Amino acid sequence: MTAKESYLIPNLVIGGRVALAFVAVGMLALDSPGLAWGAVVLTVVVIAMDGLDGYLARRLGLASELGAVVDITADRIVEHIFWIAFAVFGQVGLWVPLVVMTRSFVVDAGRGLALAHGKTAFGDSTMMRSAVSRFLTGSRFMRTTYAAAKTVAFVLLGAEVAVERSWAAGAFRPAEGAFALLAGLGQAAVWVAVVLCVVRGIPVVADSRAYLVGPPADTGGRRVG
Repeated sequence: MTAKESYLIPNLVIGGRVALAFVAVGMLALDSPGLAWGAVVLTVVVIAMDGLDGYLARRLGLASELGAVVDITADRIVEHIFWIAFAVFGQVGLWVPLVVMTRSFVVDAGRGLALAHGKTAFGDSTMMRSAVSRFLTGSRFMRTTYAAAKTVAFVLLGAEVAVERSWAAGAFRPAEGAFALLAGLGQAAVWVAVVLCVVRGIPVVADSRAYLVGPPADTGGRRVG
């Protein structure tokens, strides 16, 4: 395998994850119970691919600041695709994607300020300035917990759509109590995911305030942006 081919592998995983997210919500949008259930399985695959690109980059010695930025951007796109889709399908309120997207823009703006000063979101030159920030934002435990919360929320919401499609097609009629339980668990998972999303973003905003005063060292005093 050439160096160029090795470099493309993590990027292909990132691009594939984003493409599959679009495919999954497209399948959910169609009036087909089979495609809807297939979309639920595909959603699990999309979430499971998160982190695979980073693992491959580390194994191949291709980890870089640019790769980290691209990975975070892909995470944002995938997350927003699902939240917006489920709001359109009526599984969540409009407030959910609005809160998540606003948090994303604010957090990424703060990380952009830090990056202009040579600080990255994670890694040796991280912008995180406290143990609380490192735990909430960068620890494996919190990142895994948040990923799991999103996975559960997306899968349960997708399952709701699939059940509704199956019901409308006359494939089967779920027990009223079972469907209510599914919907209740889905909404609980949504709240957990959104709360974790906001809580994990607060330290980034707090840490980024240190980069609001004064220009980066390598700009010669010129304004950036």
